[in-house]
Amino acid sequence: MMNVMFAGNSKVFDGVLTGALSIFRRSEQTEGIRFFVLTMDVSHIKPEYTPISERQIAFLDRVAKSYHPDNSFERVDVTDLYREEFAACPNESAYCSPYTLIRLFADRLPMLPDKILYLDADILFNRDIRLLYDTDVEGYEYAAARDHYGKYLIRPDYINAGVLLFNLAEMRRTGILAQARALLRERKLVFADQSALIRCTHRKKLLPQKFNDQKFLHKSTVVRHFSKRLFYLPYPHTANIKQWDVSRVHKVFGYYAFDDILYEYIYLRKAYEREDVENG
Repeated sequence: MMNVMFAGNSKVFDGVLTGALSIFRRSEQTEGIRFFVLTMDVSHIKPEYTPISERQIAFLDRVAKSYHPDNSFERVDVTDLYREEFAACPNESAYCSPYTLIRLFADRLPMLPDKILYLDADILFNRDIRLLYDTDVEGYEYAAARDHYGKYLIRPDYINAGVLLFNLAEMRRTGILAQARALLRERKLVFADQSALIRCTHRKKLLPQKFNDQKFLHKSTVVRHFSKRLFYLPYPHTANIKQWDVSRVHKVFGYYAFDDILYEYIYLRKAYEREDVENG
């Protein structure tokens, strides 16, 4: 059984759906995958910060089971943990949202297994998930690939926290996540959770860039991460194009390799919306 973790509010539904579809369509599944979606209600910060709903999880679960009967989705509400650990902390207005912080609760969630793959919601698998998941992390807290820009601008081993293969048994032993949470309560950090995780790391395994390609798509790419990137033409600028924006994926990136995934996503998204209307 493989274990995958996402985190976010109700707006990550499109990312989780496309990400899961890419796993199903690019991997040879001989066993089930358990998906855990960490979420919370912090609408007191912003009205749109509402948790992913039970209905969204139920729909994701049905889609997952259509690919393998042992696939499942589970919603994990960490609202109380967030209030206990991070309420009014300096990083509550993090660079993305407070939802970037909640993966740091993994050691406090007893339902999570010793090995779990954390994924940002803006990723697509281009090749079999096993190529990543089967990485040996014995003796390491986690495995991650370098950040495309950070490895040049910060330091050569600076990692991107959008794809993290957690060895939770080791993380609980070293206390890395508790240390990272304590640091976030004390100091405001530029990249919040990512900065805290990196500063508190005792031992990590560096993965090849193909496991978290943040700028290009190659034949060897296992995970394409649709994070914000720099474009030089027609003038230097940044753009944050996500995989569910299908027309821009075609027009700007010129990617058609994911069309089977994205067209199924469009069909399923419309089916979900129809259900929404029918259920009132």
